Amino acid sequence: MNMGDGMNYAPKGKPSPVVKPGEFCFAAAYANHGHIYGMCNGLTEAGGILKYIYDPDRKRAENLQKAFPGAILAESEEQILSDPEIRLVASAAVTSERCAVGLRVMEAGKDYFTDKAPFTTLAQLESARETVRRTGQKYMVYYSERLHSECAVYAGDLIREGAIGSVLQVIGMGPHRLSASSRPDWFFEREKYGGILCDIGSHQIEHYLYYAGVHDAKVEYSFAANRNHPEYPELEDFGEAVLVGDNGARNYFRVDWFTPDGLSTWGDGRTFILGTDGTIELRKYVNAGVPGSDPDHLLLVNGKRTAHRVSRQGWLPLLRPAHSRLPEPHGKRHDTGARLQGRSALSGSSAAFGQQKITKKAGNKHENDLPLVRREQRFRDPDTDPPDSRYDGNHGLSRL
Repeated sequence: MNMGDGMNYAPKGKPSPVVKPGEFCFAAAYANHGHIYGMCNGLTEAGGILKYIYDPDRKRAENLQKAFPGAILAESEEQILSDPEIRLVASAAVTSERCAVGLRVMEAGKDYFTDKAPFTTLAQLESARETVRRTGQKYMVYYSERLHSECAVYAGDLIREGAIGSVLQVIGMGPHRLSASSRPDWFFEREKYGGILCDIGSHQIEHYLYYAGVHDAKVEYSFAANRNHPEYPELEDFGEAVLVGDNGARNYFRVDWFTPDGLSTWGDGRTFILGTDGTIELRKYVNAGVPGSDPDHLLLVNGKRTAHRVSRQGWLPLLRPAHSRLPEPHGKRHDTGARLQGRSALSGSSAAFGQQKITKKAGNKHENDLPLVRREQRFRDPDTDPPDSRYDGNHGLSRL
């Protein structure tokens, strides 16, 4: 899985079949976007059998077959559509061509699973709606930033359980790394990719509709522009929008192609969900500033608890206030040193301290250079902690 390039990001999960062996055969057609790998991963993990791969570019088809060696390289689209065993066709065609592929698939009596964005024009949307009504087939969309993100899926579960009450607002940040050299020519042609709000902005809109339970929404404001890539005049590298839903829930999102090369992944995707009884924050791909941190961070705050969950580690212990101190190691208090244990979510940010031992000495010129220790004032809660309190790694907030 390539964490540095979003176009070739293909998450893998654990097999979790929902069908019997051999019961569900599908095909993959048109591998113009690397998301086809993640789509096929998800389908096969659910028990599906990838029978055919088709792409007019033989090299692309062969590359996909290397990841799924049991699949047959089809000679044509018709070979796939005429096979009665094929129940579904997954496709990551050029964005502007995805609807046309879907119409042919549904007319052949098969369900269609396309990469986002599913359309680039409203006329395409209406054509798909009409074909779905007439054929009874499904037109489904792969929104990987929720469907293939464990913390994003879990956030939906928490919302349905009432963990934060009714959702009032969803804020989404979707920065991406451009990696221009790995992009095909069509990616820089607006008519083909649909513009930034259509392309990667649709991820954020899908998040909003799902989490807020919105069935219809109005775009109150939108903006898109090319701010810093004159060599690609049709590329929109920045976009934002404000939406309001039929239930009153609101949405703001920002998307861009400005992820710095210094970040360990293709984008620091974050989602902030405000409810009547609490909040959820998602840090989907990285916990920036914390070396070696896992992806899939979820921070939950409600009337019962403040909690931080990382998918591979479960719920993490939080630093406790002074009135609920942990026992001293070896029965001693170390005022000038701290063994930092566990992880912390303080003042709305997560500081992962690992299991390292850090010694602070008075007058040490390197004291302020320690990468994971901040000056004590930053950890003081101005509402509950006295001005002479500080952070101590063993005890949370404690008196000097």
